[in-house]
Amino acid sequence: MDKINELLTRGVEKIYPSKAELEKVLRSGKKLKLYYGIDPTGELHIGHMVVLKKVRQFQDLGHEIIILIGDFTATIGDPTDKKTTRQPLTREQVLLNAKDYKIHIGKILDLKKANVRFLHNEEWTNKLKPVDLLKIASQFTVAKLLERDMFQNRIREGKEIYLHEFLYPIFQAYDSVTMDVDLEIGGNDQTFNMLTGRDLIYRMKKKNKFVMAIPLLTDAQGIKIGKTEGNAIILADKPEDLFAKIMALPDYVMVRAFEYLTDVSMDEIKRINESLSSGENPIIYKKRLAFEIVKQLNNEKNALVAKENFEKTVQNKEVPENIPNIEFEGQKLINIIDFLSKKGLTESKSIAKQLLRQNGISINDITIHEPEINIKNNDIIRIGRRRWKIKLKVK
Repeated sequence: MDKINELLTRGVEKIYPSKAELEKVLRSGKKLKLYYGIDPTGELHIGHMVVLKKVRQFQDLGHEIIILIGDFTATIGDPTDKKTTRQPLTREQVLLNAKDYKIHIGKILDLKKANVRFLHNEEWTNKLKPVDLLKIASQFTVAKLLERDMFQNRIREGKEIYLHEFLYPIFQAYDSVTMDVDLEIGGNDQTFNMLTGRDLIYRMKKKNKFVMAIPLLTDAQGIKIGKTEGNAIILADKPEDLFAKIMALPDYVMVRAFEYLTDVSMDEIKRINESLSSGENPIIYKKRLAFEIVKQLNNEKNALVAKENFEKTVQNKEVPENIPNIEFEGQKLINIIDFLSKKGLTESKSIAKQLLRQNGISINDITIHEPEINIKNNDIIRIGRRRWKIKLKVK
């Protein structure tokens, strides 16, 4: 597979207006100006890494890269996939969230090269005057903005849609105009916003912007693995925690994770897929996957230590010393969803349900699949790599 073909196919869901048109431009030798925008609403996680890996491919081929920190748009809140209005963030919260972004992005992109730079959309958006906003807004119709799936869902459910939520894709679209980009890359959940930018830059500059939508890692129900769903793998995690969280991913995402998140060749990934389909033990390849990702985000030495730690404490079932106790007074038969949320071991019941559905909870290293379980004194409950010993006091 040649580099341009791999660029356009590996870990790519769709290209607008078409793969053929973008390929023609790339094979002409033209260097593109492209950007990936990140709203600093929290820590960078593995979902960001999926897109950054694609950006790195473009960087290696000499294209101009812009990482846009959405310090203005984050204060509005992207309504994408949200059934209710986001709580707005203060500028102070946004700046705090973005504090270490450059460090972690530098683990994936080569920041020593001259073809990558960081911009902030607060720099130009806050300079817009009312007359500017009217000119930009006049390029869109209410009907067009209402096409968004989540808005249609809210209308059917009788939920409110606020005006500032309409403005979010417009402000994001204006980023493309200001930076005068040739291409925008983002997760497939951003397709509507990215295409809005494609429309605006054509209307205001008569320029065709390409859009590349990247698929995200999702569970069996199609729910993305990320911050909002409570199953995020944070890029800043310690190597041991990062390794263990990757090992806790469902087996069925493994091949896609190799494709989206590693530099393992597509030929080798095909062989891995064939081996898994023939019944080979998936843990062999999952450990390879975890090693590759930890090595990228840290170094080979840390990846080896993390692998050894996992094999010692999880595979060989050695319980770590000083494991914290969870005092529990109640019945031996419990609802694990209620138990985890009440004890603060998960942030909410919905996150506990998600973990259960993804085989992320075990008792004494036996994965549980139903919420109603029996427990006894000194049982070890595990969520990912974290473990607690239950000290049971039966009423």
